Amino acid sequence: MGAVHRLSLFVLLALFAISAPAGPVAATPQAERAEQALVSWYKLALALVRHTPTYSPPVASRAFSYMGVTAFEVVASGNEKLQSLAGQLNGLLPPPKRKAGETYDGAVVLNAALSSLVRDLFQNTGPTGQRVMGLQETKLRKLVADEVPADIVARSEEYGRQVAAHMLAWSRDDGGAVIENMGFPFAYTLTPGAAHWVPTSLISQQQFPLLPKWGDNRTFAMPSGKTCGLPAPPAYSEDKASSFYAEALEVYETVKTLNAEQRAVARFWSDDPMLSPTPPGHWISIALQIIDRDRIDLDKSVDVLARLGIVLADSFIACWDAKFQYDLVRPVTYIRRVIDQRWEPLLITPPFPEYPSGHSTQSGAAAAVLTKFFGENFAFEDRTREGDGVKPRRFDSFWAAANEAGFSRLLGGIHFRSAIERGLQQGRCIGDYANALRTRR
Repeated sequence: MGAVHRLSLFVLLALFAISAPAGPVAATPQAERAEQALVSWYKLALALVRHTPTYSPPVASRAFSYMGVTAFEVVASGNEKLQSLAGQLNGLLPPPKRKAGETYDGAVVLNAALSSLVRDLFQNTGPTGQRVMGLQETKLRKLVADEVPADIVARSEEYGRQVAAHMLAWSRDDGGAVIENMGFPFAYTLTPGAAHWVPTSLISQQQFPLLPKWGDNRTFAMPSGKTCGLPAPPAYSEDKASSFYAEALEVYETVKTLNAEQRAVARFWSDDPMLSPTPPGHWISIALQIIDRDRIDLDKSVDVLARLGIVLADSFIACWDAKFQYDLVRPVTYIRRVIDQRWEPLLITPPFPEYPSGHSTQSGAAAAVLTKFFGENFAFEDRTREGDGVKPRRFDSFWAAANEAGFSRLLGGIHFRSAIERGLQQGRCIGDYANALRTRR
């Protein structure tokens, strides 16, 4: 067994142990058991994202959206104060209803639904992930079902599986259900011209861009991937007096003079696939930390996780639509061609077009949703990368975190300023649609 595989095993098993602790459960109220099941499945999903090769950031955002909507619909089905998202989200029909006059255990329902959903979403993960999902299923089932009458457990589990099946059926035709070749097309024609994207990696698979059709996927809350479109980036030019050259020079000079704090910021938000829960997972992690810190109740927890998952998924669809509309060259390509052929960015450039910044779009969208939900000037500490040896960072607001996340991509040498600033603006627009969803009667 190689070192990386051993690390994966230990990380997953350690997370599993934290997610679903053993111990007496008989006196635990139903809502608390449900909350524990909810958080445990999310924590496992965050780990599975970084251990499943097809889970690039757009794919991860899709999974978190279906998890959030499923959890919300399950809880709403037993709560008269909550309003279903059916009819509000694109293509979502009303899920199955609980049978009138029958008794259900909400924690058992929620656990069964998320267990079925996560199993399906991560069916292509490796043997370690499969093993840990099985362990979690066994342990959480005991946690939520002990001392619940057998007939209620059976009825509740069947209902949870029905809701999950309904959500998975909805997911099948959204455009993102099947990921081949880790998301890289088998054939692709590059756009001619110096202004356009060219491969920045020597890896053969990455000679074509990641998920070029992702912008065509069905959105969740906003009408389509083009709804929050952006103006064109600054006109390509190699003239030293042009705004395009000025933005490239800013990236070049910034990276050459980085201080320790700037390097820390760039690496804190790097969120590389297979080495982290990815950018959308980072924001999900932030929400989970707040839920734990502030002891947020179940109704609010599923509400915020649903809105956050939805807005992150819509962000990647809208961002990818714009990326492939403009197909802009990356800083590393331009700088080496025009300014300094030996220049190196701090971070590895992702294999797809530059404009806008995906970090910025999704961070702006997440900040819009979390600010609406928790309020302005909501201070928090982000410990997402602590397990990787990365020190936590404190923020006075969600927008402070979003702005830092966006700017971190310039520090890393990955994006021009326009891509960052306009990406944050695009995120605000996308956030408006998630914030407009009605979840309370």
